[in-house]
Amino acid sequence: MLERISGSLLDPDALYASNIELFHSPALRGLNLVMGFTGFADAGHVVRQINAELLDTLDAVPVAVFDADQLIDYRSRRPHISFVEDHLQDYQEPKLALYKLTDGLGSPFLLLAGFEPDLQWERFARAVVGIVEKLDVNLVTWIHSIPMPVPHTRPVGVTVHGNRPELIEGISVWKPTVDVPAAVGHILELRLMEAERNVAGYVIHVPHYLADAEYPPAAVAGLEFLGAATSLMLPADRLREAGREVGRQIAEQVAASEDVQQVVSRLEERYDEKAEGTVRRSLLADENDELPNGDELGAAVEAYLARENPHP
Repeated sequence: MLERISGSLLDPDALYASNIELFHSPALRGLNLVMGFTGFADAGHVVRQINAELLDTLDAVPVAVFDADQLIDYRSRRPHISFVEDHLQDYQEPKLALYKLTDGLGSPFLLLAGFEPDLQWERFARAVVGIVEKLDVNLVTWIHSIPMPVPHTRPVGVTVHGNRPELIEGISVWKPTVDVPAAVGHILELRLMEAERNVAGYVIHVPHYLADAEYPPAAVAGLEFLGAATSLMLPADRLREAGREVGRQIAEQVAASEDVQQVVSRLEERYDEKAEGTVRRSLLADENDELPNGDELGAAVEAYLARENPHP
């Protein structure tokens, strides 16, 4: 009898090319891995903003690059290219890669970022699980965002799932039982749990009337949840500043329309009714639900400032 085959029989390791020396370095063992895939339900462009912020702000060293030609359907998701007067330039090549980054306090971590594969999901999942096992990844976290009937005037909500109860309990604000279209992140989470690897997924709730535009406050919330789960100091200052400007623009648009004001007001009432009596655990709390003391917070801030300003 044949055993159940999950996905292609093709070698999953042939889906990517690795930086051999770095890939086999002991420095990569036991790190945390953050994953973000664009192309699926990216309400508020949260994943795109987070990936860009991490890759633009932190030093990113490629560890492995996946073969886009095997994973993407170019005819259904055509890359962009610029035509400038009489020539072509700036071809936006689809990219999906694993990077080594270092956070604001000097802690290294891994980032798997880029397009969501259109093809070969199970083979891709086997490849990622294989990388996680080879590098003995400590914790895998991944993030995506969905539109929700919530107001922009309330804290950004999140639903957490996975096999780490200490990262889930007291954090999720919405715990449904519902059938949803699967994303490659869902498949990865299932396969990682089958391999008995630590994994947690974060679904950021974006006000449905802002889902088609960039919504930086949701990206900031996503970075905060990921940072809290992995004990990393992830950069969010630029997104916070952008969020203040977006908030000002939204306030002006709401003030200019009574109809919009009524919609937001109804959403606020529903949100407040649902949130009444609900206590959410602080992101600063550790796995024992204890807050860090002043000395611990002070030491972290001093280390961060020393790294940002090494020459007083």
